[in-house]
Amino acid sequence: TFPFVVVSPQCPKDQCWQTDALNALIDEMVAKYQIDEDKIYVTGLSMGGYGTWSLALDYPERLAAIAPICGRSDHFRIRKISRIPAWVFHGADDPVVPLENSQRMVERLRQQKSEVKLTVYPDVKHDAWTRTYNNPQLYEWLLQHRRSKS
Repeated sequence: TFPFVVVSPQCPKDQCWQTDALNALIDEMVAKYQIDEDKIYVTGLSMGGYGTWSLALDYPERLAAIAPICGRSDHFRIRKISRIPAWVFHGADDPVVPLENSQRMVERLRQQKSEVKLTVYPDVKHDAWTRTYNNPQLYEWLLQHRRSKS
């Protein structure tokens, strides 16, 4: 029922996301389906949240918006993605990926005057994705964004 194509890659066991492979997957989807390249959104949870941040940092020119969930990344390179709208989600009591990881990324984006939102679920541990993906506002928010040409 979504007005877009959803692709859900799985990272191979005992590996980390390879952003070159994720970028190649986007290329494949663009070639195979009628994809508006100005409306490519990336979201992921836990290690996929890490992959979301990493893909945005390595290929910022490809993305219209991101929604990382309980992820982490290199906040020192944040300037590279300051033009990409981000809605970040995290459980307050996450024992796997500490909330501070998302807060640090959001703080750095705010310093860059980026369009960024942070939703912290006060009564949630690591599973911040169930509420997030069940929230129709996420999809409405994503669809409001187009890739910046700058």
